[in-house]
Amino acid sequence: MRKIPSVDALLRSDPGRRASAALGRPVLKRTLNLVLDGVRRDAARGTEPPGPDELVARAASLASWATSGLTRVINATGVILHTGLGRAPIAERAARAAARAAAGYGDLEVARETGSRSPRSARAELLLTSITGAEAALVVNNGAAALLLCLASLARGKRVPVSRGELIEIGGEFRIPDILSASGAKLVEVGTTNRTRLSDYRAAVDERVALVLKVHQSNYRLVGFTAAPSAKSLAGLAHAAGVPFVYDLGSGLLERYPGVPADEPAAVEALGDGADLVIFSGDKLLGGPQAGIVLGRAELVARLRRHPIARAVRVDKMQVAALESVLSVYATGRHAELPVWRMLHEPADEVHRRASRLARELDGELSGAFVVRTDSTVGGGSLPGHTIPSWAVRLRVPDAEATAARLRTGSPAVFCRVEDGAVVFDLRTVPESDLPDLRRAIQYAREGDDLADDLADE
Repeated sequence: MRKIPSVDALLRSDPGRRASAALGRPVLKRTLNLVLDGVRRDAARGTEPPGPDELVARAASLASWATSGLTRVINATGVILHTGLGRAPIAERAARAAARAAAGYGDLEVARETGSRSPRSARAELLLTSITGAEAALVVNNGAAALLLCLASLARGKRVPVSRGELIEIGGEFRIPDILSASGAKLVEVGTTNRTRLSDYRAAVDERVALVLKVHQSNYRLVGFTAAPSAKSLAGLAHAAGVPFVYDLGSGLLERYPGVPADEPAAVEALGDGADLVIFSGDKLLGGPQAGIVLGRAELVARLRRHPIARAVRVDKMQVAALESVLSVYATGRHAELPVWRMLHEPADEVHRRASRLARELDGELSGAFVVRTDSTVGGGSLPGHTIPSWAVRLRVPDAEATAARLRTGSPAVFCRVEDGAVVFDLRTVPESDLPDLRRAIQYAREGDDLADDLADE
């Protein structure tokens, strides 16, 4: 422990002063504390601490990660809506719209014709109602916020029946029972995990019930001996009881498009089946920025808009600008141009062509690159179990995990799969424009393999 220098001593050292000037003294001081905490834990177990220069280098690396901002990544995992990598990549026109909104002033909450105040997502809501035929729309900052706002506005202090088979958990340990509890609503579990009937809901609906909630199982599937009432039958039951039927679709499919499994609900279909409110995310199958979207009856949407939580979860100006751009693509019938739908619908032959090109270019520099069949997935809590035929480049390396780590920490960073001791690059999620950078990143990572082999031999 006595061998571990103090934070102040490290900051006063030449490497510490240089790193402070480049990265900011407060940030470097914080990261030095974090690094030294780990070194002290290791020292308590008998591990010799590294020297001062190494300690500063570790802290500077962590500080550089914090100050450099989000890093561009090449997604070679084959997971189209990769949550860790930001889910849906938005179209260039949407990115430009967000940049314009961020760069200066804009008519975010003002009507230019009258000069009076207007809702910040008014344009996006007009596009949504035009595309779907819904009476009204509301945009908030994510899907979970949309559900929380709905329950707090309509069901606080009252009961909400939900099928036990729909008490889902999504990433980050977000659970439907928890969101009901946070909203002040009271969960009433109906049916069983695998089989819930309309009669189960009917038995739970009484004067204490505020609404009937259906949650789409967007990140898993129940198969085998299963049963669930249709959205149309639940809407009929709710309306007979005089309460709203709310349908959380999750994935954000607007309309029924070719190639999407039949059991994936679309917003237009849900509204047609009688849903009073439909909730979904903006950064999944919609192919837009993070957002939570509510469609449905004007009177109910107005109640949500008036609730105090609505301001707490409102959408940012850059988000709404990007969403407007994406929705205008849908409004003109060109959704296939969006990156998500291009990847979902691209013929496997085109993916094979890119994979063959990459393997051919790699073979000129190193050996062991093979084109192999694989399956891409949608990811992001969308279309579970649905795979898309794809092609990948499989690369034999001495240590696949080490190579994948070098790829992740390179520039640009590359995320791939590790399978059976090889690194695998699925080309469905790699556009043509990324191929040169991907090839160079693989080359640099492989040079690290060669260096490691040389050091081992020595």
